[in-house]
Amino acid sequence: MSSGNGTTYQAETGTTLTGAAVQSTNPGYTGTGYIDFQASSDAAIQWNNVIIGSTGTKNVKIRYALQTGTSYLDVYVNGTKVISHAAFEATGSLETWAEKSFQIPMTSGNNNTLKLVTTGTEGPNIDQIQLTAYVVDPTAKRLKHDRYDDYAQYLNEFDSFMKSNGVELYAISIQNEPDYAHDWTWWSPEEMLRFMKENAGSINNRVIAPESFSYVKKMSDPILNDPEALANMDILGAHTYGTNDKDFPYPLFEEKGAGKELWMTEVYYPNSDMTSGDRWPEALGVAEHMYNAMVEGNFQTYVWWYIRRGYGPMKEDGTISKRGYSMAHYSKFVRPGYVRVEATKNPDPEVYVSAYKGDKKVVIVAINKGTSAVSKDFVLQDGYAPSVSSWVTDSSRSLAAGAPIDASNGAFTAELPAQSVTTFVAELETVDFGSLAGIVEKFVSSDPGIQHALVSKLNQAKDSASQRNTNAMQGQLDAFINQVNAQSGKALTEQQARVLTELANLLRSLQI
Repeated sequence: MSSGNGTTYQAETGTTLTGAAVQSTNPGYTGTGYIDFQASSDAAIQWNNVIIGSTGTKNVKIRYALQTGTSYLDVYVNGTKVISHAAFEATGSLETWAEKSFQIPMTSGNNNTLKLVTTGTEGPNIDQIQLTAYVVDPTAKRLKHDRYDDYAQYLNEFDSFMKSNGVELYAISIQNEPDYAHDWTWWSPEEMLRFMKENAGSINNRVIAPESFSYVKKMSDPILNDPEALANMDILGAHTYGTNDKDFPYPLFEEKGAGKELWMTEVYYPNSDMTSGDRWPEALGVAEHMYNAMVEGNFQTYVWWYIRRGYGPMKEDGTISKRGYSMAHYSKFVRPGYVRVEATKNPDPEVYVSAYKGDKKVVIVAINKGTSAVSKDFVLQDGYAPSVSSWVTDSSRSLAAGAPIDASNGAFTAELPAQSVTTFVAELETVDFGSLAGIVEKFVSSDPGIQHALVSKLNQAKDSASQRNTNAMQGQLDAFINQVNAQSGKALTEQQARVLTELANLLRSLQI
């Protein structure tokens, strides 16, 4: 039913039910009945053919009844989970009906689906849903426009207070989740823009804005499109609760945000079930979510909500959860100041790869969501490492160290176990003519004649490279490799000969 108050969809008609049944025992419902979930987990109701007139964030109001306790449902739109573990508090009886609203990004069209799924606590009885355009609650707490200067001064005073107590804040945020502010101050996109343009410049620290609860771009687009407001923003902050993977990229920030930082400042994923921290492969989703944030979203920072929680990286007893180990595959090895580098991000449909460089190391994080192990080849670019270290987390292991993997010509092959995340770390060695000559002198110190002949060929190749005579350099490196191979098992061990050959070929590739 459509009206000026939005569109209402009854639960008992036009829906697909899984482990749920239409009932009419308890009065107070609208329509001809309501839905009663029959299972504590994976029972579902899906509304089909939901009509959305224009793309944007919608307010979804769910009418429900629940006698005691709190029930949790996952919310899906068009098959993608947009809210994990949405809480429905008790209404006091199954005859007492209440409403719970959620803000959900939806796309225009006549065939959208919206599904509610139980997550371990059964679920409330569902009467109907109502979809309306998402507008700011007129009764929400708001900051008066004529007090914006005072608020900026307050933020400065807080910053000074922290500094006087030994805490140097890196940056300060204008407002936590200004577009989800049921219990704090609500800001419209226009208000946030006005403050950023007229008042944020007086803040004596780096400024984070706007920190939308679900990376809603309409909160940050106006700042990016206004040069004065943009000049006062140092860090574009966003939370990614319910954000679809496809909405992680932000082309406007890539276009306008030069010199600005992009931080994901709060999330938990995929739900907040207090017993979910060790569920596998569910916890593998944390590694995938971090992959999407880094690779698809180009975020430079990833911040988890509560660290110590049953659904957090650390459980209530202080031990690390599987979610925490999944996170550690990034946080333990990808350190501040590292840079993400290009990698074949999706070499197989169920494999996701990202790579990072820093401190003369290359860090590769590879996720295998598939139910079978896969063997993958990895090639290091612009660097050499004789071996690679690895750590794996899967159903039975937690950040377990593996045996060193030999690397040949900057390449190695490794198996990715089923439903696992693996981190590879390669410590790069500097390769130039001088360093290669030093290795030769070390390897063949007992035979000055061979040592001199090999170093001379490298010096000749170096001179040719400096004169940009590529053909001559190639020939001299070939002569070097031929003599190395001739001395394998003689002045050089087979392993030493292999290393020198690999380094010479790598040096060749760097010079061309």
